[in-house]
Amino acid sequence: MDQMDKQQLKKLTEKLSQEYFGKPFIDEVCFNNRLRTTGGRYIPSKRTIEINPKYLQEAGEDEFIGIIKHELCHYHLHIEGKGYKHRDRAFRELLKRTGSPRYCSQLPSQAAKRKHIYTCVKCGQVYRRVRRIDTKRYRCGKCRGNLKKSRETIDEK
Repeated sequence: MDQMDKQQLKKLTEKLSQEYFGKPFIDEVCFNNRLRTTGGRYIPSKRTIEINPKYLQEAGEDEFIGIIKHELCHYHLHIEGKGYKHRDRAFRELLKRTGSPRYCSQLPSQAAKRKHIYTCVKCGQVYRRVRRIDTKRYRCGKCRGNLKKSRETIDEK
């Protein structure tokens, strides 16, 4: 299942909704290519679920299904008038009951972008950055120790 169109996504979402929640999914689900840092999002005002298609291609089907289940948790709780936000107890309990992930993992293509690694000399805290930082100007946020450039990872893109 490397490629999927909108109808297949809708069918999969309806199937997962019935299987894990015992309730029908009657609203809209679509792909959103503009999502960068998240696997999906639920828009309460439109009752729409948007899914990042890159997760199907890069992370695999299991991660993709986990994202849909996570967004369905938001959806069903919102419809029932219960707490559907990440910090709400009802949301966290429904995630556990359905075996949905609380957060999605980082895309391999996004992880490859981080190429500057700094380490605190005092406490050993590691900082991964896309851009270089001036080690004379910035210090460790944890203990105020000096930062040292430890290594540079190879950009895989």
